[in-house]
Amino acid sequence: MKSGMLLLGLAFLALSSIGGTAGAKKDPESPLLRYLAGRAFDEPAAREFGGDEYGMRKYVMAFLKRGPNRPADPGQAKELQRAHLENIERLASDGKLALAGPFLDDGELRGIYLFCVDSLAEAEALAGTDPAVKAGSLVMELKEWYGSAALMAVNAIHGRLEKKRIAEE
Repeated sequence: MKSGMLLLGLAFLALSSIGGTAGAKKDPESPLLRYLAGRAFDEPAAREFGGDEYGMRKYVMAFLKRGPNRPADPGQAKELQRAHLENIERLASDGKLALAGPFLDDGELRGIYLFCVDSLAEAEALAGTDPAVKAGSLVMELKEWYGSAALMAVNAIHGRLEKKRIAEE
């Protein structure tokens, strides 16, 4: 069952990249491609991931923006960032966060969260657990979003790809 769910998540990731890599060879013996070839509906996985009849579910997306109280002291900034990353890991391990990540420029929009919750109020409460939000270093804009339930598998897959934990940096 767990391997089926992992493959479902991998299937989503593969579908988002297939065709996007020019000249890349696809290994016909790949377990992922064999799984994708089946395309059979997996009711237990759909139920576990909260998917509807379209394989989709409701999320709340948070846009993290630069806040008014950015730490000037580099040591304080580093400690706040570490606490922010630890909170992300906690929310992900609790099944409340499907995705999180920074934007790669130095603009006002700093990153995103994708909360696995049913309401803006619940997402707002979770956003309030972020030390950077509490300190005013980040502010969040929340929007309800409808996307693939397969995103619920991203954190499990990420754990298999992560050689070093970012929160330990």
